[in-house]
Amino acid sequence: MQKTLEKTHTIPMENHHEVRNEGWPFNTKYFDAININRSAVEKRVATLAGRRSVKKEFQAAWLLKAISMIDLTTLAGDDTRGNVMRLCEKAKNPVREDILQRLGMQDAKLTTGAVCVYHNLIPFAKEALKGTNIPIAAVSTGFPAGKISLEDKITEIKKSVAAGATEIDIVISRDLVLESKWKELYDEIKLCRAACGDAHMKTILATGEIPTYTKVAKASWVAMLAGSDFIKTSTGKESVNATLAISLVMIRCIRDYHELTGVKVGYKPAGGIQKAKQALDYLILIKEELGNDWLTPDLFRFGASSLLGDIERQLEHYVTGRYSAGFRHPMA
Repeated sequence: MQKTLEKTHTIPMENHHEVRNEGWPFNTKYFDAININRSAVEKRVATLAGRRSVKKEFQAAWLLKAISMIDLTTLAGDDTRGNVMRLCEKAKNPVREDILQRLGMQDAKLTTGAVCVYHNLIPFAKEALKGTNIPIAAVSTGFPAGKISLEDKITEIKKSVAAGATEIDIVISRDLVLESKWKELYDEIKLCRAACGDAHMKTILATGEIPTYTKVAKASWVAMLAGSDFIKTSTGKESVNATLAISLVMIRCIRDYHELTGVKVGYKPAGGIQKAKQALDYLILIKEELGNDWLTPDLFRFGASSLLGDIERQLEHYVTGRYSAGFRHPMA
């Protein structure tokens, strides 16, 4: 019997960004008193899987939603035009047509949330995505280490925007966080935000290299005060990338910033999110902590390269009752 999700799920047809975060005047009073209780954070996320379970057609619907929030990414040293063209084709058609038909979703115009590439590959992504509404995200500012001058960071951002990037993922100077140089960090991010112009800016904190949850929270606040449209966990190149615990710290900062300013800042966990079950855990956490408004590509993204393949495999299992080999669901 054909399984249809038409009545249980709606896929966003295109990306319509929320009002931009214009930032807020720098003042340490917003984050000076923050002191994160690590054990309480980890206890909260440890209970997540046991309290929430999404099954059958509801799981399939959530997984389709997750696809619409993936920044489909290739950031390898051997990336070529061919790699990017294949990636973009997968972004445009993320699930096999036969699976979509079995789900009753063949007319949903499902795509990933964006395609994320290095600066020099933007022209190829632009060519492949012509005629679509899929944003091009470019990693910038000396990704992944960020060890270039601020002047060079600004130049790189402007070049990426000029080349066609509509979203810019910047990396902060981690030493400013480690040394608690919050005003310097604010100034750096604010200049990057200005260089982005109309392009939306995601600020990567590289949380795996920040030693405490308290500093993660303070860095999150500084990034939002400086005008970040999204805050993002990781480059994907650190030894520790996105975790649910780090995510809880960061999204509660987003919630508090919204209460202060009325502005909704987006969130992007990146690195190490490879399985459909992990994606569901993140979506449940967002729903519980921030609410349904954040369950949209405008305000939530996964930074991932292999996640899509596992989600497609799980969807095939839902419609057929069988797991297929991974090669039947190539990422690109």
